[in-house]
Amino acid sequence: MNTLALALRNVHRNRRRSLTTLLAMIVGACAVLLFSGYSRNIHLGLQTGFVRSSGHLQIQHRDYFVFGAGNPAAYGLDEAPELMRILETDAVLAPLLTVVTPVLQIGGIAGHFAAGVSRTVIGAGVDVAGQNRLRMWNDYGFPEDATPTHSPLTGSPEDAAVIGAGVARVLQLCQVLQVKPCPVVSEPPVGEPTAAPADILALSAQETRPLAPAATPQIELLAANAHGVPNVATLQVVKAETLGVKEYDDMAITLHLAQAQRLVYGRSPPKVTAIVLQLKHTADMPLVRIRLETLFATTFKGRPLAAQDFATLHPQYGQITGMFSAILGFIAALIGGIVLFTVSNTMSMAVVERTVEIGTLRAMGLRRQGIRRLFVCEGLVLGVAGAVLGVGLALGLAWAVNHSGLTWLPPGNSEPVPLTVRVWGETLTLVWTALGLLVVSAVSAWWPARRAAQLDIVEALRHV
Repeated sequence: MNTLALALRNVHRNRRRSLTTLLAMIVGACAVLLFSGYSRNIHLGLQTGFVRSSGHLQIQHRDYFVFGAGNPAAYGLDEAPELMRILETDAVLAPLLTVVTPVLQIGGIAGHFAAGVSRTVIGAGVDVAGQNRLRMWNDYGFPEDATPTHSPLTGSPEDAAVIGAGVARVLQLCQVLQVKPCPVVSEPPVGEPTAAPADILALSAQETRPLAPAATPQIELLAANAHGVPNVATLQVVKAETLGVKEYDDMAITLHLAQAQRLVYGRSPPKVTAIVLQLKHTADMPLVRIRLETLFATTFKGRPLAAQDFATLHPQYGQITGMFSAILGFIAALIGGIVLFTVSNTMSMAVVERTVEIGTLRAMGLRRQGIRRLFVCEGLVLGVAGAVLGVGLALGLAWAVNHSGLTWLPPGNSEPVPLTVRVWGETLTLVWTALGLLVVSAVSAWWPARRAAQLDIVEALRHV
């Protein structure tokens, strides 16, 4: 207690130097915590986006992830409704799941033959109700403005489709679909037809369903069915979406699952390429994985099934979060170095100024260990004060940012979202930042304290 009282008195005695050191600590703690909160927000935001679009896990054919992109139909899962029923009623999985929905990946050529243009597309046939439930996941409490609306396919006819904004531009549908910007083609293609070729029209005419009103933009989607035979569907485009990534915008198409299954499998039993599982909490993924492995070895034995998580399906998730973690580590190391040299300089100056005092204390019987303890305690006092004030200021600044109404455009998004910094509630980050500041302060004070303890008593008393 005497050592602590002396340390507090010495810190207060050199107010200007102590305030300068505290300022460096406070700024450093704020910088680390605010960037950590920003990085955490990006981490959880990316995770939320991927979970909303493709779930936490997807059950696929075990070879689909490697080979399925070239021929999705060859790696389809049959009896998908039965598989989904087992998953939804499983005693272990049921309490952990929020959505179980099928997806059929497709690829083909989309043509707008009235304009004489076409392009390759990659997309999916989806269950619209399941997709709408996927979009509602918000386990991390993002602002309501960031919660997406329902799928554009909601309430649309079976022959409806949604295409990427880039596809709309290539197919010269951006004006009718109100896609901005919408460049005008300077020269039309040579020999452009005014209608679809007869063979494509004949294939499309085999469908008996009624078409949407003619005013709706219409395209033809040519794809190879499960037997390698070309098949065509006439689709009514209800909307063009901007997906935030040009490569997706230029190739994306989404249609109803039943329509996609007719296109790929015709009159054969319909299949899907994946069963999407969305969990209530991401933390439950290890438990769900263990249960799925058990089901694959028992109930689903003999079926070539595998489960892929969202981080595997979207490698950019790990790349982006890894980059921000590396930047955060660099900033923390840089701030730690600044604090270390600042505290060390403060303690070194204190040793020089208090040389006679140190000699007097030693002459009064205080051992070298007591001198070291005194200066290290002063460093810890500065560290505690800096940690408390830095954490408090960081929480206040984070609250101000979160309520400022600022927006930003995250990677892969097409619309701005509210800017938030996650500091409050990140207890582990707050504790580790405070402990790190204390450790750096103690280490910084140790070397000057050791030098002070090594002073010769007579030389210290003679110091001018």
